[in-house]
Amino acid sequence: MIRRYGDPVRADIRYGLRPGAYGVLLHGADILLTWQGDPHHEFQLPGGGIDPGEGPIQALHREVHEETGWRITRPCRMGAFRRFTWMPEYQRWAEKIAHVYRATPTRRDGPASEPGHEPVWVPLAQAPALLANPGDAAFVASLL
Repeated sequence: MIRRYGDPVRADIRYGLRPGAYGVLLHGADILLTWQGDPHHEFQLPGGGIDPGEGPIQALHREVHEETGWRITRPCRMGAFRRFTWMPEYQRWAEKIAHVYRATPTRRDGPASEPGHEPVWVPLAQAPALLANPGDAAFVASLL
């Protein structure tokens, strides 16, 4: 069973399945988060949807690079969670299955290429309180 975080499921809504891969990226006592502007205005773990024909590790590498400009190595699966949410950028409701990986950031080879995303290093101890998504926060808090 995959643990659920966030809002309860609503019987009046049809949710589309949206699997994704997300990274817990540590360097010393800091973690790399992404600040997403419009329409969210929140801190998130870097990552996002797994595209058709793509595996979770491939998606993790692509999404982390798009949202932060960083390359990563040695992804190791921490677990997964699900949440039911409105996705304003796609104008749809989704059951998001978030596969979470711990990985090592190796180098930054440019800025974030995905509009509205900015990489931010924060102290690991402060990250759970900053993360907007309770599932992201729980995985990060498990490292404290």
